[in-house]
Amino acid sequence: MEQNWKKVKGRVTTRLVERAGVPFLSFPLLEETGIVTQGFSTRLGGVSEGDCSSMNVSFTRGDREEAVRENYRRLGEAIGFDCESLVCSDQTHTTNVRVMTEDDRGKGFARPKDYQNVDGMITNVPGLTLATFYADCVPLYFVDPVKRAIGLSHSGWRGTVGKIGKKTVERMEETYGSDPADIRVVIGPSICQDCYEVSVDVIDEFRQAFSEESWPELFYEKADGKYQLNLWKANEWIFAEAGIRREHMAVTDLCTCCNPTLLFSHRASHGRRGNLGAFLMLK
Repeated sequence: MEQNWKKVKGRVTTRLVERAGVPFLSFPLLEETGIVTQGFSTRLGGVSEGDCSSMNVSFTRGDREEAVRENYRRLGEAIGFDCESLVCSDQTHTTNVRVMTEDDRGKGFARPKDYQNVDGMITNVPGLTLATFYADCVPLYFVDPVKRAIGLSHSGWRGTVGKIGKKTVERMEETYGSDPADIRVVIGPSICQDCYEVSVDVIDEFRQAFSEESWPELFYEKADGKYQLNLWKANEWIFAEAGIRREHMAVTDLCTCCNPTLLFSHRASHGRRGNLGAFLMLK
């Protein structure tokens, strides 16, 4: 199956794993810490139909609830988490990062959420599975093997220009005493620069948020006045600014839009799609 992936040449940051008939992506940089269970779903191995076929993990895309719950059950068995332990984000493209505790176990799956506007989550509770959702935006994983704390944040262009990656690191520092030099981070599967066209109003916000020296790596203008934006590189700059060591960063080798038969992509499907899931649990 892996030969079907269109990957970034010269970069190997994900590996395809299949367990219990369910393929998912795993990140060697996080595996090496030995303290987390982690994964990122593909669109394969589930029971959803139509535009959400087949491994959709969203209850809000018009899919049958029983299909979504079965998809979660299959992913939990494959990746290694208990669905009752899930804690789900409430993504609205903010830079809000919430500390999740034992009291939050099951929220968003087993019971309703009592919070809103949460695009980032951190925890130091073993067995609590953080879950965030994607179809082109950037998943950001955080693992501190020293303080035994983790984080998971959703970063679209608004989250990126607001530097939610840095804010997640800062929240881990404040809450758990994490040293950014110890934290391992993954910039996960999401839309690549070649596929991500944006208008000048988006670029103007990036010009304000990032130093001029970074602009050549972050975006370029085309003849039609549109721009191609590099969210991967932007998040690399953000992590460097936050004090993350370069050897502790893994940048995705997979674009969601370049691989529409294997990953859900909002742009590739023109909005007719399900959602992918990022999962992270402290052992």
